[in-house]
Amino acid sequence: MRVVVKIGSSSLVDSSGHRQVGLLGALVDDIASAVAAGHQVVLVSSGAIATGLGILGHTKRPTELPALQAASAVGQGALFASWSSMFELRGLKAGQVLLTMHDAAHRASWVNAKATLEQLLSWGAIPVVNENDTTATDEITFGDNDALAAQVAVALGADRLLLLTDTDGLYTEHPDSPGAELIELVEDHSLLQRVDTATSGSHWGSGGMRSKVIAAEMASAGGTMTHIARAAAPGVVGRILAGEPLGTRIAPRSNIGSAFKLWLRHAKPVRGTIEVDAGARNAIVERGASLLNVGIVGVEGGFHVGDAVELREGATGPAFAKGIVEYDGRELVTLIAVADGRGGRAAIHRDQLVLL
Repeated sequence: MRVVVKIGSSSLVDSSGHRQVGLLGALVDDIASAVAAGHQVVLVSSGAIATGLGILGHTKRPTELPALQAASAVGQGALFASWSSMFELRGLKAGQVLLTMHDAAHRASWVNAKATLEQLLSWGAIPVVNENDTTATDEITFGDNDALAAQVAVALGADRLLLLTDTDGLYTEHPDSPGAELIELVEDHSLLQRVDTATSGSHWGSGGMRSKVIAAEMASAGGTMTHIARAAAPGVVGRILAGEPLGTRIAPRSNIGSAFKLWLRHAKPVRGTIEVDAGARNAIVERGASLLNVGIVGVEGGFHVGDAVELREGATGPAFAKGIVEYDGRELVTLIAVADGRGGRAAIHRDQLVLL
């Protein structure tokens, strides 16, 4: 069985910024046992920012992106060193793979990343994947690596995605609320729209239960069963792979779109709006076309290349699509103002566009 195990910052690092060596060791033992049993395991590890902040003596997670990226630069090496040395003690080699959602959005980059992961697995090594925080432009929106873990699971055709956190699973309400019940199995995916996923991330992390639900939906689109469970549960990986109903299981489903487009729809933040004419809207909705510059009639927001924007017909129409732009907002304003400047590449390619 091929398994992607994701563990969050709140499980790896305590409130003082110190790595929880006992939990790391227990998880490594669990993964080593799974490998010995014939499973292939990819570990998606959060915690670089939290580790760096702990090393630097900070007691509060900053909100400014440069500070987060600098903390990650300090913590990333130390965190991987911990994983690598622990796997080495169990006779396993670990390989560090740093990715961003930018890689997932571009086919050539993602094919190369997938090939690297496949090679590591074929060698019997444990890929340790993390968000490349020092270069990601909107790291804080990615749900503490939950969405990245789902992308990896889908790319590798994983049988299981294990999202290990500091709660027992998904509840009908906030776990502290009277009457809150653990949801053991989700087969009707409309249930995910009705449960309380408003809980925020941990002291150190950026995710929360909502990001795990989004990740589960993305993995589900690729045919992967997702489990949300407590990281500190003894033998959590082995027990889940043995079929024990631990935590929340979210069943896979098919034919609902790619994992990348689910991430784009639910998790990528909107930075602006592009207004299009009726012809452009029809081409996108009816024929699955890209958005060409010639169909743009207006631009709102200070967005940049790689940002997500919503599309609407005219100035007052509702948003009908969302996509990743190939131009800065200012460039588009200039292009639509100059009659002979509407050529060149598409403003949004059809592969990076989803209907709402």
